[in-house]
Amino acid sequence: MTDNTHNEARIVTENPGALNESGRLIASDRVEGTKVYNPEGEHVGSIQNFMVDKLNGKVSYAVMSFGGFLGIGERYHPLPWDALTFDPELGGYRVSVTRAQLEDAPSFAQDEDPWVDPEYGRNVYAFYGMPFYS
Repeated sequence: MTDNTHNEARIVTENPGALNESGRLIASDRVEGTKVYNPEGEHVGSIQNFMVDKLNGKVSYAVMSFGGFLGIGERYHPLPWDALTFDPELGGYRVSVTRAQLEDAPSFAQDEDPWVDPEYGRNVYAFYGMPFYS
């Protein structure tokens, strides 16, 4: 085993997430489950997953789980990726919406597929007052 391979193996053993992020980058599996907070620092949900545009390769939405109890009645809210700001002190993302606004935001249940409507993405961006990506 070369020194470099040995060092990488040691890093992974001591800190399994070490090779999944570096500086400004983070692996997708580390984003899923990250908490989302409103401007007051109140926990409003968690990142369920995110949606990547297949043509340009950019993250377009973070899908946040919100509401429900033990997965019952839970709704999923797509948030424009640019609406989120990572807050290192909280170890999560901030979004400039209140809990009441989230209750009126575009959302869907686990058994629904809103993406079949070509206007759904535009409606999400419009709700958050952001120009639709292209």
